[in-house]
Amino acid sequence: MSLVEEAVEAGARQEAAAGILGLKARTLQRWRQQSEEGGEDRRRGPLAEPANKLSPTEQETVLKTANSAEYRDLSPAQIVPQLADEGTYVASESTFYRLLRAAKQMAHRLRAKPATCKKPREQVATGPNQVWCWDITYLPGPVRGTFFFLYLFMDVWSRKIVGARVYGEESAERASQLFVHSCIRQGVEPGGLVLHSDNGGPMKGSTMLATLQWLGVVPSFSRPHVSDDNPYSEALFRTLKYAPEYPNRPFFSLEEAQRWVEAFVLWYNTQHRHSAIRFVTPDQRHFGQEEAILANRREVYEEAQRKNPSRWSGSIRDWSPVEEVLLNPQHQPAKKAQRGQAA
Repeated sequence: MSLVEEAVEAGARQEAAAGILGLKARTLQRWRQQSEEGGEDRRRGPLAEPANKLSPTEQETVLKTANSAEYRDLSPAQIVPQLADEGTYVASESTFYRLLRAAKQMAHRLRAKPATCKKPREQVATGPNQVWCWDITYLPGPVRGTFFFLYLFMDVWSRKIVGARVYGEESAERASQLFVHSCIRQGVEPGGLVLHSDNGGPMKGSTMLATLQWLGVVPSFSRPHVSDDNPYSEALFRTLKYAPEYPNRPFFSLEEAQRWVEAFVLWYNTQHRHSAIRFVTPDQRHFGQEEAILANRREVYEEAQRKNPSRWSGSIRDWSPVEEVLLNPQHQPAKKAQRGQAA
């Protein structure tokens, strides 16, 4: 009771605080009343068992039926009608649920349990060329239903696009070639670099994995069908396809698609002020120019505050550099920090 009262004084709702402790608000009210009156809990509960209670043998039959090979993949809502179709009545649907709950078997039973995958390990980037991510997206081709494939590599810390190429097919060989070319072009020693991607065929193909192993790159993969595990690539693709210059018609050829992608990469890296890195461009952050730029902005704001202090109710806008970027953090960041995933 003291814990709940402390939480309520701090601004929490009594019902929510009690729920965390596994209690109901009505229980707390009864305890408080008993404490004030010095009385005892006079509830005695039922004095006799229901006459129609299932016997231990009947309860065991219910559990055996629910766990049998024929019914273990079904819920009681499906088991009961199927038994009725077979001319059998074991117990009501609510009884099945009650006994399974008491036996802690309300979760998936045996092979009905779906496969589970652990969240990828948290990756922390404190500088450029420590953690890269990559993915493939579709670009519409000249014939309805045909596509070109944009392979795109990105530095997580600076958001700089370090490699982008359009191909006519998805393949691990293409991905491997582009990754090696990107490392050479960026002057990066790949040993120790973390490369995160989805679980697609090109990402986990033998050629790509062999290349990463040969170069000493640490591979990291998203969970199957979980796009949030690769948020920076997904956000970048959204920025690309919602750009005002993105064509409102299909690309006529692979060469045209490549030219457009190259123009987008140039704009994104050198002109796009990224909201998650204090509105500097990826190139400015990648090549160490952001500190001088942000320091100059801070001086501008401080001067404005000195000239008109009455217009400032608090401190100036935060222009300090973003020191680290997390990929798949173990603990969900605050909403303000989540904006760092936007492109």
